Amino acid sequence: MAKIKFTKMHGLGNDFMVVNAIEQNINPCKEQIISLANRHTGIGFDQLLLVEKPKDTACDFRYRIFNADGNEVERCGNGARCFFHFVRDNNLSNKDEIIVETAKGIITLKATQDNLITVNMGVARFEASEIPFIPDSSADRERLTHIIVAGTTSIPLVCVNIGNPHAVVLVDDVDNAPVQQWGEKIESHQQFPERVNVGFMQVLSRNHIKLRVYERGVGETQACGTGACAAAVVGIRLGLLDDKVTVTQTGGDLNIEWQEHQDIMMTGPAVSVFTGEIELN
Repeated sequence: MAKIKFTKMHGLGNDFMVVNAIEQNINPCKEQIISLANRHTGIGFDQLLLVEKPKDTACDFRYRIFNADGNEVERCGNGARCFFHFVRDNNLSNKDEIIVETAKGIITLKATQDNLITVNMGVARFEASEIPFIPDSSADRERLTHIIVAGTTSIPLVCVNIGNPHAVVLVDDVDNAPVQQWGEKIESHQQFPERVNVGFMQVLSRNHIKLRVYERGVGETQACGTGACAAAVVGIRLGLLDDKVTVTQTGGDLNIEWQEHQDIMMTGPAVSVFTGEIELN
């Protein structure tokens, strides 16, 4: 057994176990992550975040993310803010802006004057091959809105990649949307070969939306940073929203800014809950 020091953190209720893997030797297997994620017998979290030395010398750190089901994923926006908070709190960096290597490219994290954290989430990709999404026909590759048939239900949605795959469904009342039922069906639908995160978006005004997200490998979470980015850019692309959007989720608000062909900027909080030590079998 090895004892691992960790910090429990959250971004708007989207919670994480964050581990300094620069000063500790940790390379958990799927079964270990599932055990740690258990909210009754483990630490309990949506994602495990590892802080590592970068492979790219132009970066300050490497950022790895594992969902509660043990699978490694490409990107997590709420986790990125917690990552920044963690490295500063643990004296791994005193910079106001850091460059971080992820499985899907480089992101920049920056402290704001009001104690929030802004993350440059990179570009939004709508091409079917980059989601990845398998359209019904070659002609459908150029479409923005697609129809997914799940059982006897036809569900219109828009696909976008924010470093990880998202499908956004517009609803009239997000509080009563079938998030669990539709989310589970869409997440593992055969047209998404790498599965997909599913956002349910209600437009309140041109600068404000409500959102619930069924995350790939996790289920519904209180907040999802990449999901907030996905919903905002989809709403902007559809002409429903302006380029600055407040995204209200169960855990609170994120501010998203995006203009066509520009990087997505996400701003929000990060909170440390407690630190601890656990034996890893």
